[in-house]
Amino acid sequence: MLNDFYKQFKSGTDIRGVASEGIEGQHVNLTDDVIANMADGFVLWLSEKVSKSPNKLTISVGRDSRISGPHIMEIVTERFEQCGVNVLCCGLASTPSMFMTTVDLKCDGALQITASHHPFNRNGLKFFTREGGLEGFDIEKILIYAQNDEHPPKADGGKITNVDYMTDYAKGLCDKIKKEVNADDYEHPLKGFKIVVDAGNGAGGFYADKVLEVLGADTRGSRYLEPDGMFPNHVPNPEDPEAMASICEAVKEAGADLGVIFDTDVDRGGAVDSKGNEINRNRLVAAAAAIALEGNDGGTIVTDSITSSGLKEFIENTLGGKHYRYRRGYKNVIDKAIELNERGINCPLAIETSGHAAMRENYFLDDGAYLCTKIIIKAARLRKEGKGLDELTAMLKEPAESKEIRFKITEKDFRACGERIINNLTEYAENRDGWCVADDNREGVRVLFDKNNGNGWFLLRLSVHDPIMPLNIESDSKGGVDIIYNQLFEFLKTARGLEI
Repeated sequence: MLNDFYKQFKSGTDIRGVASEGIEGQHVNLTDDVIANMADGFVLWLSEKVSKSPNKLTISVGRDSRISGPHIMEIVTERFEQCGVNVLCCGLASTPSMFMTTVDLKCDGALQITASHHPFNRNGLKFFTREGGLEGFDIEKILIYAQNDEHPPKADGGKITNVDYMTDYAKGLCDKIKKEVNADDYEHPLKGFKIVVDAGNGAGGFYADKVLEVLGADTRGSRYLEPDGMFPNHVPNPEDPEAMASICEAVKEAGADLGVIFDTDVDRGGAVDSKGNEINRNRLVAAAAAIALEGNDGGTIVTDSITSSGLKEFIENTLGGKHYRYRRGYKNVIDKAIELNERGINCPLAIETSGHAAMRENYFLDDGAYLCTKIIIKAARLRKEGKGLDELTAMLKEPAESKEIRFKITEKDFRACGERIINNLTEYAENRDGWCVADDNREGVRVLFDKNNGNGWFLLRLSVHDPIMPLNIESDSKGGVDIIYNQLFEFLKTARGLEI
């Protein structure tokens, strides 16, 4: 079992901690020794996983742009080398590209040094094998090796080789666009398109010059392509309102046909069409579903739990697919989609409203650049028909109002407290006139309300990792959110352990 010190680093299916000073009250816990122990733990775990001795392993290592990345990369590559590992050092790279090294470069494992969209002072480790990202229990095993001070034996023969894999990865995206657009000018299928990129000073700047410009697109007006681990312009996060406002502004200023935005390590993406409409959250899910269901008639789209009623109607009534709501957490959504396919259910897409989108055709890898590539391909095809990208999701009904409130759990055993509140609320809802507990929900409590009671729904759930209960409310009527909340509040004020 993990002790309190090492437990703090487990963040779902990743390892995260504080790697740099600079924020008051947050002191470095990802010290050099801790990182070295974690690197050794990964070697031990991977050696057992693939049934190879450490000195027979090949491991790739990449990083995003945050300021502690180069130092952490130096530590882990040296630790790998000391136990005989063949290390491929990929430098600045996207997280999805590091998974692809297990496919294209036949690496036994891959390590990306990233903390996603978190502040500059944080960093972490994300691991892959050819089977995909690790599960939570795998991370725990790696941390237990580190906690117990277990290390692989030192061995000769290890070496570190610098590899420019990002160029190869970008070429793969280029080849996909060329093939699927199949333009008269085959080498320049995006000629005549103006597409701006907002990389948020993360690792996604490559998409402008190594993909779009190569294919003939005009990328003038793009923003924050240069990597800067202090993230001076805005949080690199497609869910962040300021970040989305930035790409919307860039599209309008440049008169662009399309804008794309990535998070720090490019496993998430979002877009903006030529009219300034955000293709984000529910609309991003709708666009991705429309694309994924082409050639997959009646297929199932797995999403997280907070997707809107309008999205369900769009997927099932407009697209003719099936909508499977599942738990929050991109790995939960991906694992469920893989499971459904293994059961013989046609499921081409797993996507979370945060922007994590994983397509079956792409190893169920959540890859923001791949998602944006698919959107760009669709935009190019629609242009041939004289249509705009906005027509793809024109039938999606958006709520009139939406709101998210995050309640803090005050009890030490926050998971038990949250589960008790959910059980109590479920029973409460089932006995209230005008409340209808949704039958397609698999996380928390989702309750539907008719036009006389708020004309919408709420979802109260337990956060994946934190002592928080997020509440999402949507309504198709102005003022409906308050009507729904006021009804729910009668229960919330009686809920022990919840700070309201």
